[in-house]
Parts: sequence; C-alpha cells; structure tokens
Amino acid sequence: MQKDGDRSKVFTRRVVLLAGGKALLVTLLGARMYYLQVMEAEKYRTLAEENRINMRLIPPPRGRIVDRHGVPLAVNRQNFRALVIAERTRDLEQTLATFGRLVPLTDYDRQRVIKEIKRRRSFVPVAVRENLTWEQMAIVQVHAPDLPGVSIDEGLTRDYPYADMASHILGYVASVSEEDIDAGNDPLLQLPDFRIGKAGIEKVYDLPLRGTSGTSQVEVNAVGRMIRELRREDGEPGHEVQLTLDMRLQDYVSRRLGDESAACVVMDVHTGELLAMSSMPAYDPNAFARGLSNAEWGELAGNPRAPLRNKALAGQYSPGSTFKMVVALAALESGIMTPEQTVYCPGFLQLGNHRFHCWKRWGHGHMNLTSAIEQSCDVYFYEVSRRIGIERIAEMANRLGLGAPLNIELPGEAAGLIPTKAWKSATLGQPWVQGETLVASIGQGYVLATPLQLAVMTARIANDGLAVRPTLSRQAMVDGSLQEQPTPAFETLGISRSSLAVVRNAMWRVLNGNRGTARASAIDLDGITMAGKTGTSQVRRISMQERQSGVRGNDELPWKYRDHALFVAYAPAEAPRYAISVIVEHAGGGSRYAAPIAHDVMMETLRLDPSRRRAPEELAAIVDNPPPTPAERQAAEANADGAAAGPDGGGGAPTGERTE
Repeated sequence: MQKDGDRSKVFTRRVVLLAGGKALLVTLLGARMYYLQVMEAEKYRTLAEENRINMRLIPPPRGRIVDRHGVPLAVNRQNFRALVIAERTRDLEQTLATFGRLVPLTDYDRQRVIKEIKRRRSFVPVAVRENLTWEQMAIVQVHAPDLPGVSIDEGLTRDYPYADMASHILGYVASVSEEDIDAGNDPLLQLPDFRIGKAGIEKVYDLPLRGTSGTSQVEVNAVGRMIRELRREDGEPGHEVQLTLDMRLQDYVSRRLGDESAACVVMDVHTGELLAMSSMPAYDPNAFARGLSNAEWGELAGNPRAPLRNKALAGQYSPGSTFKMVVALAALESGIMTPEQTVYCPGFLQLGNHRFHCWKRWGHGHMNLTSAIEQSCDVYFYEVSRRIGIERIAEMANRLGLGAPLNIELPGEAAGLIPTKAWKSATLGQPWVQGETLVASIGQGYVLATPLQLAVMTARIANDGLAVRPTLSRQAMVDGSLQEQPTPAFETLGISRSSLAVVRNAMWRVLNGNRGTARASAIDLDGITMAGKTGTSQVRRISMQERQSGVRGNDELPWKYRDHALFVAYAPAEAPRYAISVIVEHAGGGSRYAAPIAHDVMMETLRLDPSRRRAPEELAAIVDNPPPTPAERQAAEANADGAAAGPDGGGGAPTGERTE
C-alpha cells in the first residue's frame, strides 16, 4: 500500500508540473498574442495595409514639339498593341507562332518578347506587336481562343508626321537603357516601355517634354497582381516646345535637296532664328520610336551618304571660295589693301619654286577687290593673303563666326577649324609656311567650316556687322525648366560699315554682274535681288596615274573623291533679311550645283515671307513647278558654260581642275 501511495504522489507531482508548464506556456503565448494584437496592432495593421496597397506611377503624355506657326512636328497618337501575359499562356512559343501567322511578327520581335518575359514576373504584360491596324486588331480578337494570354491594349506612342523632313533637328525617343537608369533619378525610367529623348530636340528638352508622373493606388493580392484601383491622381503633361522652323520651308528644302548628299541652312540675319536646316539623306525617327532591328540599324550606319549625320551641324568642309569674303574684310580692315588696288592675275602666283594656280588657267588680268570676288580670282587672294598674313585672316574669321562652336540648342555641333601659326605648332609640331597662307586664303588646306557657320558668316556680313547667333527654339532651358527666349541684343563685330559695303557689293555682282560666277542663278523679281558667293571644296586632286588612265574631269572620279559644291547668299540684297548656305557633297562646282538650289530655296523663302503682302507670280511659280531633273540641270549647265565664255573664247578651268 505504501508503494501505491508513493506512486500516486509522484504521478500527482508530474501532473501538477505538466499542468503548470502548460499553463505557463499558454500564459506566455497569450501574453505574446496580446502584445502583437493589442500593443503592436497599429504597426502590423500598417504593414499589412502596405502589403495589400501598392502605389504605381502613371507616365504623363509627352509634350508636343511644334514649328513657329504651331504646326505639330512631334506628337502622341493612339497606339493599339497586342500584349501577352506569360502565366496565362499554355505554351508561349506556340502562342507567338500562332500570332505570327495572323499578324506579321519578325524574328527580332519574337526574340525580344521572349527576352523581356524572362526578365519580368510572369503576370507582367509584354508588348508583342505595336501600332496595330483596325483590321489586325479584329483578326487578333476573332482568334482570341487560339491566343491564350494575348490581349489588345490602347496607349500612346510618339509620332513624327513629317518623317525624315526634320529628323536631324527633332531627334527621336527610344527605350530606356541601363545607363539612363544609372544616370537619372526619375522613377519613371523604371517603367516598362517608357521612352526618353535620345537625340536632337527630344534629347535636349527631354525633362520638360517628359512632364510629371501621376500615381495610382491599387489593391493587390499576395503575389502582386492588381485586384482593383482605389485612387488615381494624374500627373502633369509634358511642356510644349516651339521651334523657330517654318515647316513649310523645311519641307521644301528637304525635297529640293532630294537624293543628294547635301545640307542647307536658312536663317534670319537679324534674329538668328533658323527657318530651315536640312541634311539629306535623313532617317525616319518613327523607326527609332518603335525600335530598330539590327539589320535596319546596320543599313543606316553603313550608308556612305551618312543619313545619321547632321551635315548642317556636324559636317566640316573646306569652305572654298566662300572664304574669300573673310580675306577681303581682313585686308580692308588692316588698311594694307584698298578696294581700288589691283593685282594682276596671269593664271598663277610664283612663290619660291612653287606655282599656285588660279582656277582660270589663262588668268583674269587686272583684278580689284570687287572683280576678284565677282569672278572668284584665286591669284588676287593669294597676293592679298601674302601681304596680310594668316593671323589677320584668322582673327577676322573668328569674328565672323568661324572656328568655334556656335552653341546652338542641338548636340553634336562641330567647331570647324581656322588655322594659325600657334595651332600648327601645338598640333603638328611644325612651323607655319607662307604657302599655307595662300592655300588658306581660298578656303582650302586646313580651313574647315560647317554649313551652319557659313550661314552665320553670311548673316553677319549682310546685317552690317552684328554678331548674330543662331537659335532653333523659342524657349530656353534654365535650371532644367523652360523659359521664353529673351529678345536678342547682339553686339557689333567692330568691322567698318564701309568695308562691309564693299564686300556686299562684290557679292551682289557674283549673281548680277556680267562676269559673276553665279549669274545663272540670279533673282530679279519685283525689285528683289540676291547677293552671294560660289565655292568649290577640293576633296582630292587627280593623280598622274589617273590622268594617264584617261581621267580628265573631276566628275570622272569615284563619287567619294569628287569636289564639294558650296554657295552662300543673302536676300533681299537691298534690305537683307535671310541668309542661306548650301553644300552638295561630291557634286562639283558651286555655281553648277549649289547655287541653283540656293536660288530655288530663296525664292520659296521670299514667297513665304509674312512681311510680303502679295507674292509676285514669278515667286509662286517655283512651288507649282517641280525642281529640274538631273538631266535638265546638265542641259542648262551646258548652255550656261557656253554663255560664260569670255571675249577671248575662254570659259573654264584647266581640265580636271577646280571650277567655281
């Protein structure tokens, strides 16, 4: 019995201990639950709410880009696209294959979709095909049972109505890269399919064009899928950017340049506003906005006529005889030469044991400054440059806007080059020789300029020596925001009006004188005339081996070795308003190829001039009639060459040499 009593006590003790332990555990659990559910309730309620409610960014509509008259150049349009959600497809590859049989889908797009799906969660939609037509949308919807996970979505896409007519100015938008995300702190950059400015005005004004994002408060489930939208706040649309371009003129210039590898700039000589700046061939920015394939990119990048390069801004060329106005002004301002002083041109200038030839083999005879510019006599400028030296020439060139960037509102502007003794010593480690001064005086050798710089040079001569600077936008970027451009107030260049008047008169005779090199392109309508200067930029001389093989003319060389044709002008000559520069790559003489283009463009510019109440019929005719074909131009040039022959029967340069 004693043993049974002891066992009972032990059992009772164990029960008490177990019950006590259990009670203690329940007490601890209860205390913990009370702490979590009562004391920490607000904290965990907030965490749960944050896990259930997500804030999502809403990309704002991108701002428009318009011309000076409000004509839209870059806009947003409806984009109907097909999306696929990977988790809703039984077989992604099969779904894409079926889609491709219904709506054209390239291998590039197919691989892009697969790559993007692997990078994202399975419930995030990925664009399969954008810019669907109504017919294509109908086909997709009719075959919806065969396309699990595919749906139609409506969004916005960037659209450029004028395609390649202003692509180098507008630029384009494209998808955000990893580098863009690292460089920026805008959360919009993290959004799928968000696009930013990658070139041109789209890039320079990207932040104000981008706008401010909105927010959407949505309820999601445990895996992050949206259940419903709780609250929405739309952001601020992007700002509108207005350019100085007149798209009517820009469109005409681009069409007039046509298939040539060429550039043309038209600017207001008083305000610096660019009315047109065309570089051809160009590219379609819409292709970049939707995404280029590797093959499409390779075709553009490998084109020898460089459609991706803005020749008006980044192309650097020897200015040829258009540079002679710089030398003339340097000579007049130095006092070393007067307008009446003459230089005899026998067809060459002898310097030591080397002959520097004039483009006219038999020479021009006695030339003063006016006749030397009118007939583009090289020997006159050889002699003048020998007297005044390269430093005076360089100083005047800098004053006229050459040799340094003009800081226009576009990236990629080239500086050009105006050589000096110090430049050659620092760059090449060699002393300057006098023969290089002679070569520079006719715009050859080391001298380089862009078409934009040549237009500015011409404008500064035309406006009586004001340091006008080019501009493309009616607004300016100040601390990341847009502000209206102030009325420009340009300083004077310090060039005497008398010197400028002499040079302007000589430029007038280039088109209107009896022996002017561009008289075939003169304008004489309703009391309006044009003044200008031809130029030919020599790319390469004809080698002795080529001569022996029968090559005689520059146009017989391969295209890439032919001379560039240049022309600069302003009009009306009586009251200057517009300056123009034209370059046609590898075309030949400026009078034959560049001057006719400048003539037509200036006619159209005058026709569109709002200050002219009534355009004469002759000005309007150029719009009603298409530009001449290459065959028609060649026939006209042949006739002009015959008429250009002087009393001595001469009328051109030595065979295979530079012409004006």
